Amino acid sequence: MGRELCEAGMTIACAESCTGGLLTSTLTDVPGSSAYVVGSVISYANHVKSRILHVPEHVLTVCGAVSEETARVMAESIRQLMQTDIGVGITGIAGPDGGSADKPVGLVYIAVADRGHTTVKKNIFSGTRMQNKQAAVGQALDMIRDVIRGST
Repeated sequence: MGRELCEAGMTIACAESCTGGLLTSTLTDVPGSSAYVVGSVISYANHVKSRILHVPEHVLTVCGAVSEETARVMAESIRQLMQTDIGVGITGIAGPDGGSADKPVGLVYIAVADRGHTTVKKNIFSGTRMQNKQAAVGQALDMIRDVIRGST
């Protein structure tokens, strides 16, 4: 991933909720990652989503913190805030508690934004809390790869 970002001359920033920084940690586990990772925001609380990432209050109240709309704004906002080529937004319910009939444990929305487009994927993972977080990171990395390859 890092090599691909470097070769494309691209930078990335992440806005993470349910993954708690695991995506950013994964990206920065590689020596030299400061060449492409600019920063991240862990936005567990809604007031961080609204005040720092500019997720509108009506999106949080009508659609919810775990929604396609919230993930989209998170990705687009972090990209603009950090002035990067790619922004990633992840929000969901890692578990084991917190789910409902409409939003079950394992529901994770992942958004990846570049200058021209934002892709959002809805996922429902079925593992433990850590497995759900790891699966979300794996899905995000795949989505980031797609953006890099589409831009080169």
